[in-house]
Amino acid sequence: MAMHTWFECKVRYEKVMENGMAKKVTEPYLVDALSFTEAEARILKEISPFVSGEFIVADIKRANYSELFPCEDEAADRWFKCKLLFITLDEKSGAEKSTSTLVLVEAADLRDAVAKLDEGMKGTMADYQIASVAETPIMDVYPYTPDTDGAA
Repeated sequence: MAMHTWFECKVRYEKVMENGMAKKVTEPYLVDALSFTEAEARILKEISPFVSGEFIVADIKRANYSELFPCEDEAADRWFKCKLLFITLDEKSGAEKSTSTLVLVEAADLRDAVAKLDEGMKGTMADYQIASVAETPIMDVYPYTPDTDGAA
């Protein structure tokens, strides 16, 4: 499995609200890319079909998620950032050592996020504790898919 490098891209545009009024919004998206430049190009390509009018990529920052657990479930429309602590035993000193990692889980709510996290972590041999689970404002996630339209 290839390592993903995730970038959080903030897109600013005028969104037509439910009341018909246009409002400037800034929405974060997650993109799998090799560099900042590629992340920008990918988000522009992904977003442009959905946004009428102009939009800008206001910010791009690296997001250090070690894993993503997407979900096909219709109700699961939010992304939760989960901080996990892996507890290991130092053979020499006998002391417990904990390392933390971030994973992103797509779920309907907090309880669902914890359930899906445990489900996703099933195959893990290491002991882990859930340190925190928090809803993120991420609108959508675009993993890398190789071009299928024959473009070089």
